[in-house]
Amino acid sequence: MASTGLTVSKVAKLTEPGRYGDGNCLYLVLPKTGGKYYVCRVTIHGRQCDIGLGGAAYTSLAEAREQAAQIRKIARAGGDPRQERKKERLTFAQAAERVHASLEPTWRNAKHAAGWLSTVKTYANPQFGNRPIEAVTTADCLKALAPIWTTKHETAKRLRQRLATVFDWAKGAGHYPHENPINGISKALPNYKPRVQHHPALPWQEVPALIADLAKREGISARTLEFLILTATRSGEARGARHCEIDRNTWTVPADRMKRGIAHRIPLSPQAMGVLERVNGLGEDLVFPSPNGGNLELTQSDASVRALLNRMKRTGFTVHGFRSAFRDWASESAHADREVAEAALSHAIGTDTERAYARSDLFERRRSLMEHWGRYCSGEKGKVVKLA
Repeated sequence: MASTGLTVSKVAKLTEPGRYGDGNCLYLVLPKTGGKYYVCRVTIHGRQCDIGLGGAAYTSLAEAREQAAQIRKIARAGGDPRQERKKERLTFAQAAERVHASLEPTWRNAKHAAGWLSTVKTYANPQFGNRPIEAVTTADCLKALAPIWTTKHETAKRLRQRLATVFDWAKGAGHYPHENPINGISKALPNYKPRVQHHPALPWQEVPALIADLAKREGISARTLEFLILTATRSGEARGARHCEIDRNTWTVPADRMKRGIAHRIPLSPQAMGVLERVNGLGEDLVFPSPNGGNLELTQSDASVRALLNRMKRTGFTVHGFRSAFRDWASESAHADREVAEAALSHAIGTDTERAYARSDLFERRRSLMEHWGRYCSGEKGKVVKLA
């Protein structure tokens, strides 16, 4: 069949109308009206039919043979190649947009949602965004990741995870017939171990002096920072505190405002309760409403708390660093057990199996620790003892 099949020169020279076979169901058709085009004749569900493969002017013989082979494979498996060809063909960029739209309702804030797609548009789309997603390979993904793997490692890791998500979705939706190209790609990337950078923190020994300085100041930002320090919480958790979350001397931060997505109960020390008394009645919903613009139902910005520290000429550490100060104090001064101190910070500890069995949040033990922290921050002196 190979000797009587088509060749590139034969396709170019043929002028007589007719049907010329290449073998393996592939034909070159020259209609009486002029032109040349390829067809693949296959049997689909018991009936023979011709499937057009494109004009010879823009489809090479090799491409026509490749298409015909794919059509035969589908027909042999009992499928209908015509329906397969009608399936929507998405570019990678279009697929990423769809994945982003489907995931957006699950994210807690608009900033993360925007960042998810921005990373893909910035680093992946210039490489293969306009290409059909089924044509994107591991080598293409490597071209997007390799240039930033060491220079912008955290961004590169997020991009790798987002690419994997897009291809997983595409495979499940029938748009990607291959293995996820991100699988195993780390082996092709250089080994890189970034240095851990901790948030600069105020030494715990200096916290009481700062609390004393804050207590002298009027203003909602000062109260917010006091409360944040006394509860060892994150800035967003404290700034977004609501009256409905506080019941007597317990503050329960709902899951949708926690980094881990798990509700967190916080025992409030007498000192923390004192802060709440000073701001009582300011906002109907928010405990620490924004002091700007006259709208007491707007959440304070993180910048307002940082600006307060700048006005106090307290620099060289971050607001988040107060959690580190608390953790160091709990270990070095209070001699608290590790699991109690970590639970106070809402940190996950142990393996998945250990966490499955250790379901207590150690609340009463944490109450003792937080009361001790409150006394320390307020400047009360006393014998340091190991907490039970």
